[in-house]
Amino acid sequence: MGKAFVADCIIEAQIHSHISPLNIAIAQLNAVLGDLAGNVRQIAALAAEARAQGADVLLTPELALCGYPPEDLLLRPDFYVACECALSSLASQVSGIDVVVGHPLAEDGRYFNAATVIRDGVRRATYRKQLLPNYEVFDEARYFSAGKESCVVDIAGVPCGLAICADVWEAGAAEAARRAGAELLLVLNASPLHLHKHLERVEVLRQRTVATGIPLVYANLVGGQDELVFDGASLALDSTGVVQMRLPSFKSSLGFVLFESGRLTSSVLAPVLSEEEEAYQALVLGVRDYIGKNGFPGVIIGLSGGIDSALVLCIAVDALGADKVRAVMMPSPYTAQMSLDDARALAEALGVRYDEIPIAPAMQVFETMLSGEFAGLPADTTEENLQARIRGMILMALSNKSGALVLTTGNKSEMAVGYATLYGDMAGGFAVIKDVYKTLVYRLSRYRNTVSAVIPENIITRPPSAELKPGQTDQDSLPPYEVLDAIVKAYMEENRGVREIIAAGQPEEAVKRVVHLLRIAEYKRRQAPAGIRITPRGFGKDWRYPITNRYRDALSEPALWERGYEKD
Repeated sequence: MGKAFVADCIIEAQIHSHISPLNIAIAQLNAVLGDLAGNVRQIAALAAEARAQGADVLLTPELALCGYPPEDLLLRPDFYVACECALSSLASQVSGIDVVVGHPLAEDGRYFNAATVIRDGVRRATYRKQLLPNYEVFDEARYFSAGKESCVVDIAGVPCGLAICADVWEAGAAEAARRAGAELLLVLNASPLHLHKHLERVEVLRQRTVATGIPLVYANLVGGQDELVFDGASLALDSTGVVQMRLPSFKSSLGFVLFESGRLTSSVLAPVLSEEEEAYQALVLGVRDYIGKNGFPGVIIGLSGGIDSALVLCIAVDALGADKVRAVMMPSPYTAQMSLDDARALAEALGVRYDEIPIAPAMQVFETMLSGEFAGLPADTTEENLQARIRGMILMALSNKSGALVLTTGNKSEMAVGYATLYGDMAGGFAVIKDVYKTLVYRLSRYRNTVSAVIPENIITRPPSAELKPGQTDQDSLPPYEVLDAIVKAYMEENRGVREIIAAGQPEEAVKRVVHLLRIAEYKRRQAPAGIRITPRGFGKDWRYPITNRYRDALSEPALWERGYEKD
């Protein structure tokens, strides 16, 4: 399917004339990575449903056949063989409708991110992605060769150009398809979410439609895949860049749009979500798919009476149902009665199993065991961290016995500066709010209470505390979270230097301190569980800083800081 085949597609498209609307179905599906048979069944069923509703073509997301991103599965020759067999199986099940399906392609010793049009057992045309993203969470240049040619194929008399995701984020591929005769662009996508990503997409797509003068239909993947969440929100834009159709965010959907005389029409226009709705629904979907796709029977959460664990518990219940969620409160002698009361009230409001396991006996055992080693030394963060590690040990023991996965409750602000204990509150299998700043934690908690008031007001309004020693609050050790979050975002997400951040109005000593803490906490983050990404840069695939690192940004190295403020 090289130049000659593509040219044939273009010629075929040019000699047909369409007299009735082209009915396009968009399969906003939740593919399971590596479940080739299951994905084939899902696409085949959607094709049959789309055909029954009068569609001429079904557009699927990028790499829908195998799931996205396959990562180093794409280095395995047997993976391509399996995908080829799956594509043949799907083609044999499709009749009476064109299906545009995304899949990996091995060809003459090279590998491509491809899209093939199939109908009645025949592969009518194949397009190879031209622009391979190699930034943020993307590393497609590691796996794929870039395609060089446009593919314009006749579908019910309409010359349709194919494009895959990044092909429409920059000028080039879409414009080439237009020059090849395309009157409509069909775009397959696996575009992961970060907050406000949908608005960014619309602006980019508007630039392409205006530049090419042709409308486009954009099918996006939906679902959770490890740290990534794909939000769907598939859409169609007319040639002036106006959105004519939008499918719901975070839901598997089959949508329809008509193309006639250069215009797109649809009765579906789902609303754009608020930032709080978008973030919360992304976290819910991320938890649901991580637990469901990996086959865990449920989850366990260490409840503290604080706002982070309260939010994680709400997300877990909304994702999985109360019957699959267990909350465990592990009070110490420093735990306030208010924390116990609020934890009990929250668990009761959500209807989850709730247990209390006091850790004072274990604290006494460790104190006795270590009394000789610690003789003559003052109490410090060592004793505080023992409490966190006792709790981590209890949660992991319960996990081992039940098979349920421990969800950790640390937020992005804490993970940035290392305000967390290795093998303690960092112990677990999935970090739900790892990419949620503390200031957003508060906003999401208030948002969740507008759905149903389950989080006690005390949890939201009281000063945050690890409760590892008498009278402790987070602000004893850290700048106010509004300041901390602004500094972390500027330095970590926006790559701003220390001087820039200070010049923008942040306190100099706070900036130096936060940047110093961020740097020295790298070894902790490497040992943290995977967590859901909802910002443009999370502490995951798109943050790859070395642990051993002597580079210092100008003015970033503070004077000798006391280490007593750290939890670990």
